[in-house]
Amino acid sequence: MGAAPTTETGSRGAADAPSAGDESPIHVLWINAGLSCDGDSVSLTAASQPSIEEIATSALPGLPKVAIHWPLIDFDSGPVQGADTFIEWFFKGERGELDPFVLVIEGSIPNEAIKPEGYWCGFGDDPETGQPITTSEWIDRLADKALAVVAIGTCATYGGIHAMAGNPTGAMGVPDYLGWDWTSKADIPIVCVPGCPIKPDNFAETLTYLLYQAVGAAPMIPLDDQLRPTWLFGSTVHEGCDRAGFYEQGQFATTYDAPTCSVKLGCWGPVVKCNVPKRGWMNGIGGCPNVGGICIACTMPGFPDKFMPFMDEPPGAKVSVTASATYGKVIRRLRGITARTVDHEPKWRHRGEQLTSGYPSPW
Repeated sequence: MGAAPTTETGSRGAADAPSAGDESPIHVLWINAGLSCDGDSVSLTAASQPSIEEIATSALPGLPKVAIHWPLIDFDSGPVQGADTFIEWFFKGERGELDPFVLVIEGSIPNEAIKPEGYWCGFGDDPETGQPITTSEWIDRLADKALAVVAIGTCATYGGIHAMAGNPTGAMGVPDYLGWDWTSKADIPIVCVPGCPIKPDNFAETLTYLLYQAVGAAPMIPLDDQLRPTWLFGSTVHEGCDRAGFYEQGQFATTYDAPTCSVKLGCWGPVVKCNVPKRGWMNGIGGCPNVGGICIACTMPGFPDKFMPFMDEPPGAKVSVTASATYGKVIRRLRGITARTVDHEPKWRHRGEQLTSGYPSPW
């Protein structure tokens, strides 16, 4: 797996994209027909920084005109190849009539080659055959024509729940399907925004970044070696968690209503790349550890197989918890001594006829 480029100073491929003042829009073709519960689409309706409405109406300064073709909000219907049918936008993208467009994929991609008949999932019908067009076929038709390909949610990014050991579909993430080194015609790697479901602002912010990049207002999107935006997934849950100080002091929760560190309850926060504790879930509020839950590592490529069973202490936790508890006793005692000293006002603050300001006289 190659790490995505992070040092570009301009948007490659932006010369072919409309400028912020151009009337032709950048289209967003959204396929939610992978193996999915549509939870990422539902979650995105709660985005606030920015909101999906601000993106769709180009309300942000400098944002290009956008046309979003998203099953959750698009009410167009009608026969295939009809003027008012939702699926026609995807045929237009295939024919090269939408340029540029961003392809968003929600849900994991099943392996359609492992069975003799039928299909795992599809999106619309082929006008020539009347048969469903599989999700993987749509990706084959559209990916190479897209300005950028974005995988939303852990199912689309890394396979997620549907790709667990023993699954019958051969499910995988978009990078597994297209290849981890795949790049778009604008030379943009696959952009992965994991989460089960996605944290709303994480995706809204990523999509906004790509739209600004498309008009030359932002450099190449910085991604880590798992194709995640680095500014969103560069730190661990633990590093942004309100409970992290309790870990240092060796104070661990044994019940879910305790306010202390949840590692002994099965929290994977110390190793998981996610910003939910720091940013909250909606409007800065919520997030798994912030509300008493444990981190089950849903933003990680190995989820869920490498992190089960979820309620047990993670490997190495017993050693780290024991060491932290020993170290924490000393730290708590020293801090207690300091606290007793600084939790009082200075002696010179009192009534009386003589000034005792605490200032040492120089003569």
